[in-house]
Amino acid sequence: MNVFILNSGRCGSSTFIKACQHIKNYSAAHESLSTQLGDKRLAYPMNHIEADNRLCWVLGRLDKRYADKATYVHLYRHPEDTIKSFVKRMDYGIMQAYRDGVLMGCGADASDADIARDYLLTIETNIECFLKDKSQQMKFSMDNAKEDFKKFWDLISAEGDLQAALAEWDVAYNKS
Repeated sequence: MNVFILNSGRCGSSTFIKACQHIKNYSAAHESLSTQLGDKRLAYPMNHIEADNRLCWVLGRLDKRYADKATYVHLYRHPEDTIKSFVKRMDYGIMQAYRDGVLMGCGADASDADIARDYLLTIETNIECFLKDKSQQMKFSMDNAKEDFKKFWDLISAEGDLQAALAEWDVAYNKS
């Protein structure tokens, strides 16, 4: 079974994968196929956990390939914290692509926070709509990471070192 950690970015996906690397019956990676095209973009190995915020732009393709045969986790963080983190990264990565590509530069009257808020609303709505018919899913809050990770561990019948995995949540990875 494959597991997809759907998220906006800036919400703990790097930490999530660090914790998953203590699971022995799954491989786990962060953005491992993000540079691939066509069929290769979603060609994850079996029993793999993937966190990649860019999956939220290819949810139709993800549904076509994996449908209801995977487990989906909606990873999220308090919106204002996520927005503040994105504002610090407005000039590169996904925020630059959203502002300059999707919003075609946006208006001069839009603040960085307005753009980040719009991006977050778009991604969160995409995830919610994608998950509406998925039977194997869970919401995972960064505010409750250790408890939610225990539930996740049980959900996927993980084997490995749970205590080491939980300790990863005490480390800040990919911090702005």
